[in-house]
Amino acid sequence: MGRYCDGDGAAFRELYALVAPRLFNYLLRMAGDRALADDLLQQTFMKVHRARGAYVRGAAPLPWMYSIAHRTFIDETRRRKRAKVRLSDSADGHVPEISAHITGKATDQVEEPRHDAELTQQVLTAMESLPDNQREALVLTKLNGKSIAEAAEIAGTTPGAMKLRAHRAYVALRKKISSMGGDESWSRKSA
Repeated sequence: MGRYCDGDGAAFRELYALVAPRLFNYLLRMAGDRALADDLLQQTFMKVHRARGAYVRGAAPLPWMYSIAHRTFIDETRRRKRAKVRLSDSADGHVPEISAHITGKATDQVEEPRHDAELTQQVLTAMESLPDNQREALVLTKLNGKSIAEAAEIAGTTPGAMKLRAHRAYVALRKKISSMGGDESWSRKSA
């Protein structure tokens, strides 16, 4: 990161190769859409490039980049919600069909091998209905394996708030899966 801040183009390519897959997976799980996640990744790296002068040398670059990716996702979510409101308020009263990625619902499933496809679908469906901050807490802590402190730093919140979000998300997800008739054995496996 230091070499990149000094203008070394090769250092950027190395940094991108190391970090881009992690950021892409995070954005994909948050957005639920591959094309959108790819766009968000590119926006994230544009912001990293513009903000490289503000990077504190010696600090771990990954949490800083996750923070930028997180804010980029939030900004895009807000922009899309505003666009949805404007479309809904059209003068002729006609509300055009809005695709799933505009509404923030997952359209592409993450292509990972699972033992139980039906349970996986139930979990993904249940995760879609969680508030953004709770879904983010689950993605960061359970799916990406971040510690509460790391997840809090990425989301720009306190560890206590992140722990509460993750707990509430986990409880809500268990209830939703249970109400769908799903097997709760997944919760013991992921705990």
